[in-house]
Amino acid sequence: MNTHVVIMAGGIGSRFWPMSTPEFPKQFVDVMGCGRTMIQMTVERFSAVCPMSNFWVVTSAAYVDIVREQLPEIPSENILAEPCARNTAPCIAYACWKIMAKHPSANIVVTPSDALVTDVEEFRRVINGALDFTAEDRRIVTLGIKPTRPETGYGYIAALEALPDSEICSVESFREKPSLDVALQYLAAGNYYWNAGIFVWNVDTIVDSLRRFTPDLASKMDEMSEAFYTDRESEVVADIFPTCEKISIDYAVMEKADYIYTFPADFGWSDVGTWGSLWTLLPHDEDGNAVVGNNVHLYGCKGCIVHAPNAKSLILEGLSDSIVVERDGRILICRLSEEQRIKEFDK
Repeated sequence: MNTHVVIMAGGIGSRFWPMSTPEFPKQFVDVMGCGRTMIQMTVERFSAVCPMSNFWVVTSAAYVDIVREQLPEIPSENILAEPCARNTAPCIAYACWKIMAKHPSANIVVTPSDALVTDVEEFRRVINGALDFTAEDRRIVTLGIKPTRPETGYGYIAALEALPDSEICSVESFREKPSLDVALQYLAAGNYYWNAGIFVWNVDTIVDSLRRFTPDLASKMDEMSEAFYTDRESEVVADIFPTCEKISIDYAVMEKADYIYTFPADFGWSDVGTWGSLWTLLPHDEDGNAVVGNNVHLYGCKGCIVHAPNAKSLILEGLSDSIVVERDGRILICRLSEEQRIKEFDK
């Protein structure tokens, strides 16, 4: 009962338009065509870690009703509404201060809502190992994903040697998204891992860390916490939360503390951040096409990803290496090589 899971679910998924829109972003969509949304799959993989009463979702105020609909098993009071987006440090601080108010010795896992894990048993083993490690002392663990390619779209963790009789390593440094040449060097070095944005800590450790490294943010959380679990909470949060500095947890704590560790892991993780990454995760036909939708018909198409689960009928002929998406009357046709431009297009 001492473990809590915090799910960050406030992103807008702009690279996945039109499947993902600001009104209904990708964490609430059945991206894989498997009958479950990304956030539902996230909750499912953590279901053996702690009871549903210990799950928390931090999301935009605009998405609270969607979260309640998709995750009815999570108590409504555990769905925390951000009045506005202020990056990950205020988001995490809000949840951790809230948990601390009633569970002062809690061990906490913080996770994004929109990643994919294929080996759930290994994932749970790693999470439980990290929880055991952080429960013993002032320690923060971030999961490091063993890289399979020179990925330029992820941040990296540079790890030192593993601790005695442990898989867990001290962290030397965090590295920003690299160029291809640098990513190749990271892959060859063997001690660089993708930063999955999954953190494990004791509530005392993270609260003390935020007090030390971001005292202004901590002060605002203290002020907000006076209204937690009262009928004034929504009003006080609406007044104070927007005044918090926009800052990521990496800049706020992870790059400053000297008690940061990583658990190198391989459990089939992907952040499913682009159409190209989704193409690699879906099954392909004999021509390398990946299709989500029962009424999609391809003729002479190669290397395409098509996402149209609700289309009455979609016929494509002669396309290669392209993205085709239909949702609620919105249609995107784009070359895979130009997918980074999707968030820039005038919609």
